[in-house]
Amino acid sequence: MRLPALTVLPKSGVPTLSACLCAMVLGGCAQLGYYAQATHGQSSLMAAAKPIDDLLLDPDVDGKLRQRLVKAKQIRQFAVSELGLPDNASYKSYADLQRPFALWNVVATPELSLRPLQWCFPVAGCISYRGYYSKDDAHAFAATLRADGHDVQVIGVPTYSTLGWFDDPVLSTFIRSPDGELARLIFHELAHQVVYVKDDTQFNESFATAVEEEGVERWFALHGDANAKRLYAEFKVRRGEFLGLLLRYRTELAINYAGIATDDEKRLRKVEIFAALQRAYQTLKVSWYGFAGYDRWFAEPLSNAHLASIATYHEFVPGFKALLREKENFANFYQAVIALAAENKLDRHRKLAALGTVIPVAIENNAGRLPAGN
Repeated sequence: MRLPALTVLPKSGVPTLSACLCAMVLGGCAQLGYYAQATHGQSSLMAAAKPIDDLLLDPDVDGKLRQRLVKAKQIRQFAVSELGLPDNASYKSYADLQRPFALWNVVATPELSLRPLQWCFPVAGCISYRGYYSKDDAHAFAATLRADGHDVQVIGVPTYSTLGWFDDPVLSTFIRSPDGELARLIFHELAHQVVYVKDDTQFNESFATAVEEEGVERWFALHGDANAKRLYAEFKVRRGEFLGLLLRYRTELAINYAGIATDDEKRLRKVEIFAALQRAYQTLKVSWYGFAGYDRWFAEPLSNAHLASIATYHEFVPGFKALLREKENFANFYQAVIALAAENKLDRHRKLAALGTVIPVAIENNAGRLPAGN
């Protein structure tokens, strides 16, 4: 996931008062509160970070946490040596946030549309969510959107990338994840530091997802015991099946909204589709022997906002993977991706579509992330 639309920051990674004020002015007075919470949240996160090497020397560090920090350090080294990802200070420190998620994203759509609302920010560009470091603040903003008649989802996310503006730490919100998931998150967020295209969520997230998936495969080819590999293989199967389920019902909603029925008829059909999705999920869980890792996705009443972002992380993954195979190594692959990023949006999308089989959903500027469900 990309940065949560914070502030204009100098490349040194140190926020300045003038930079923050500039971002606030650009955003307008209505944005003052949002920028204030974002600036405070990021500053608090960085203040909590401690070097992993120092923690590993501390005899008071919990034994289980120590093991996970060692694993995170190994994964970070692998990211540089085998995947060619940036060798900087990101993910070489650890922050205990004392909360279940790094932040909460708010996604919203019109009542009868799958196209999410967008908010535009300096640096991040226009994105289809707003990130809040407080769950209560996220739900308060969501309430205002619902009052305006929008469909809304509030979803907790375990980590995000500041695109190299800060030295992103490993967080308590994901450090205890299984090895494959831990590696996946670190690889994904580091990939955002390689290339980031303003206002092209599909390109950015599909690229990072392709790097994460290929990275984890290579990690397990060299590391990991049989149990860790089994757990990740099961995770991939469940994730794929859950994604397929969501895409199926997203397509049904898109057909419903594009039809010639009246709005009232579309509303009735919308209710039927979401009810069918709920039933289908319960059936799918039976094949998982009751595994309930995706239940939190259904914590709020289902809405268009739940399904608006599904294509974002997967749309061009096949194309990026095909490009990696063509270029044979990550160094050449990254050069090719950077070259694609320099082209106009339509051309790079067409090229990626030609390189691989694209998931058959409309290209939209979405945001959010499928829960890990591990």
